[in-house]
Amino acid sequence: MKRVFTGILGLVLLASCNSEPKGYTISGTISGEPDNGLKVFLKTTDSLNQLIDIDTTTIENGLFAFAGNQAEPKLHYIFIEQTRGNVPLVVENGDIEISFPKDSISFAKISGTAQNDMFMNFLTESRKLSDRALSMQNDMRMAAQQMDTATVTALREEFIEFQEEAKNFNVDYVKNNPNALISVLIIGNMMSSKALPLDEVKTLFDGLTPEMKATEPGKKLEEQLENMKSTDIGAVAPDFSAPTPDGNVLALSDVTGKSKLTLVDFWAAWCRPCRAENPNIVSVYNKYKDKGFNVLGVSLDTQAEAWKDAIESDGLAWNHISNLQRFNDPVARLYNIDAIPAAFLLDENGVIVAKNLRGPALEEKVAELLN
Repeated sequence: MKRVFTGILGLVLLASCNSEPKGYTISGTISGEPDNGLKVFLKTTDSLNQLIDIDTTTIENGLFAFAGNQAEPKLHYIFIEQTRGNVPLVVENGDIEISFPKDSISFAKISGTAQNDMFMNFLTESRKLSDRALSMQNDMRMAAQQMDTATVTALREEFIEFQEEAKNFNVDYVKNNPNALISVLIIGNMMSSKALPLDEVKTLFDGLTPEMKATEPGKKLEEQLENMKSTDIGAVAPDFSAPTPDGNVLALSDVTGKSKLTLVDFWAAWCRPCRAENPNIVSVYNKYKDKGFNVLGVSLDTQAEAWKDAIESDGLAWNHISNLQRFNDPVARLYNIDAIPAAFLLDENGVIVAKNLRGPALEEKVAELLN
């Protein structure tokens, strides 16, 4: 009997060690007597970074719950009907607990899974930094109102030091938590905001665990890092092709091969800063087109008619292409475009010689290279 019992115990222990949660449960507790029947929404973001609904439930006696299955950890948000703010959390398989007062949803406490424990640790420390920043800004405002220039100067210097401390906090968090989903998101934010040089961002990414690199944001970040190297100044611009307004297909190489300078301009009809910059590009184009300057417009529109109307309305008399897929456009992804307007100036060999020149800076560079 002893041998049989030992064998059974071993199987039980092995099963418990190898078992993985088969799904997730999210159990929410709201204090302060919230109204019964209020809707609670679980949302996440799609490939275009737009919020989409995942699930809906209601509050009953201060409680709500969600259940499902999540293949990999992903950032989600909980919204409550008639309530401002939301609760960010990492949805992963396991039992997740959330609690907050009905009037303070933004300060929810989340626990129960490893990713959410790491996320809460990050939020707690970053909120302390935010409180310090707000306090310093209030002190500067009061000193400015009192015409105390010496104090304003001292506080500004202190705030500059604080900004460096905040940046180091993010870097240190990523280094100390290479297995956290929030680390992947921090790296992506630092890259898009250009808070760190590209080589330092790459080093942080290389330090992540294989599991985090394999997540959806991890794969996207790896693709962006690779694309950034290929679209840096001095690199040969990656070739691409896409439909023109009349339905033909045009390649970048078809344009650069006929010009001394080509501006690849990422824009959209719905983008107000782009439309405001268009007259400047038109002016430079008209002035230097006979000297070898050309433009290729890459639109991130989704509606063909809006795209074509904007071309005509703004007088954009150069080549245009678009896949009508907004930021999910393959050309935009190839060039790592996450905001517009964005532009790349190429020489006759397709080498990137400048990026994101606007206003007078564009004409100055074109004149320098063509005159």
